Amino acid sequence: MHERSSVADLVGSLRGELNRYSPGGKLPSSRALVERFRVSPVTVSRAIAQLVAEGLVVTRPGSGAFRAQPRTEVSPPGDTSWQEVSLSGDGGPEAVPRTVDASGVLVTLAAPPPGVIELNGGYLHSSLQPERALAAALARAGRRPGAWDRPPTDGLTELRSWFARRIGPALTAADVLITAGGQSALATALRALAPPGAPLLVESPTYPGMLAVARAAGLRPVPVPVDADGVRPELLDAAFRATGARVFVCQPLFQNPTGAVLAPE
Repeated sequence: MHERSSVADLVGSLRGELNRYSPGGKLPSSRALVERFRVSPVTVSRAIAQLVAEGLVVTRPGSGAFRAQPRTEVSPPGDTSWQEVSLSGDGGPEAVPRTVDASGVLVTLAAPPPGVIELNGGYLHSSLQPERALAAALARAGRRPGAWDRPPTDGLTELRSWFARRIGPALTAADVLITAGGQSALATALRALAPPGAPLLVESPTYPGMLAVARAAGLRPVPVPVDADGVRPELLDAAFRATGARVFVCQPLFQNPTGAVLAPE
């Protein structure tokens, strides 16, 4: 019998017998499975690995294989029909805007369930990362003169000059600020544009990390519904009039998390 078919047959047999064990119960040893099913140790190892990949079995080095705990069912998404409604009131100063919280950022920090590859963080899965190329690039950068000096707080002059040239001929390095990352850039921009306590218009739904930054800056996020063409202009107009906000955070290209592209009109 071919090795591949032997593995598939053994996986099917073991899968069918898992109900005999309570969650956390120990499965027979590899030696016992070899003798019982008359297969090779390699076949047993591959079959167990397949069950682990399916989330049915967990292995503990030196202890053996055990039936996995039942997976927790993922809660269905909440009702978002409220997004079709504009802000409360008639747009006058007495209007009370709906608010949104930043609890969604906690979801992005939680470890995904077994077998799930998250796409929301923008980080490549470890199996897709060009580790050798990245390591070589890091080694080259570490050997450059001045690589271990403290960089300027506004970013390397050469890098700021490069961005200035790419953005437009009217800019110089003095017009560009390099931050430590996207969250740092958002925090810097929001603190520069709006004082604490001010309303901040945001797309709904939007990137939860931006909501966390806004809350940390003391701003008051106000949601504006999004459809397939991006933010809805008539609701955006109503939100500006109702709240007196002077800042709107918009993602015109491939909006996070909907992927919508803002319509030209």
